[in-house]
Amino acid sequence: MLTIPRTLLRKPLMGLLVLAGLLQPAWAGSQTKSDPAEARPEDLMVIWQRPVAYGTHLIGVYAVKADAKTPGLVQIKVWDELPNDMSVISETIRCSPEAPMRVTSNGSNLIVRELNPGGAIHPGNRLNHLVWWATCFPKQAGKDPATLGSVARQLGYSGALRESEQILPGRPR
Repeated sequence: MLTIPRTLLRKPLMGLLVLAGLLQPAWAGSQTKSDPAEARPEDLMVIWQRPVAYGTHLIGVYAVKADAKTPGLVQIKVWDELPNDMSVISETIRCSPEAPMRVTSNGSNLIVRELNPGGAIHPGNRLNHLVWWATCFPKQAGKDPATLGSVARQLGYSGALRESEQILPGRPR
């Protein structure tokens, strides 16, 4: 049983400090802390990572499966890990030289990105190309897409397609 001298409780500020000091270990110790890195899937292909406060921000692709009904479409999961958080997004990638594409979501909208493998790479499209290369050509996973222009042309991609992005509103919540 917890006993606190009455003289401390008569002084409200002192009583609060004493109670806060006594109660903190009870609730702070019961919090579970987990490391998202411990839950990484075995088939995760790391495509991007950088240091952030308290750890690493890591993005990877896993669960790559060709669509059984539509040739050239691939279903994947994108792993986005921070030191204290992690999210997984299911995506569809089209690998065809005529219309390479990444279809993703931000939670409320569907995002359709038409890509140009072998074309210009900039901060706004780098992650899209990293995901696309890791999905369609796993040997190139994690490589800088700006250096893969000649590989793209050898594989039949012109490098001259127009890139675009369409955001389709999802259902109101």
